[in-house]
Amino acid sequence: MQFGDYLDVAQIILSIGLIGAIILQSKSAGLGGLSGADTGGVFRARRGIERTLFFITIGLAAAFFVVAIVNVIVG
Repeated sequence: MQFGDYLDVAQIILSIGLIGAIILQSKSAGLGGLSGADTGGVFRARRGIERTLFFITIGLAAAFFVVAIVNVIVG
């Protein structure tokens, strides 16, 4: 395997993780938000697992972006 192949695999793994993190965030918002219903417009602070999941999502998105840029440069 070449370095570009490893980047492709890393990008696939990061994309699956990012999709999972986003889906978990929408499920924690309630099923009404998942179907497009109004959640009342109340903003609340993220605490506990929601906050951790939020930061994991940001980290995965940043890592995906970096791997995508490196993949374009190498390829």
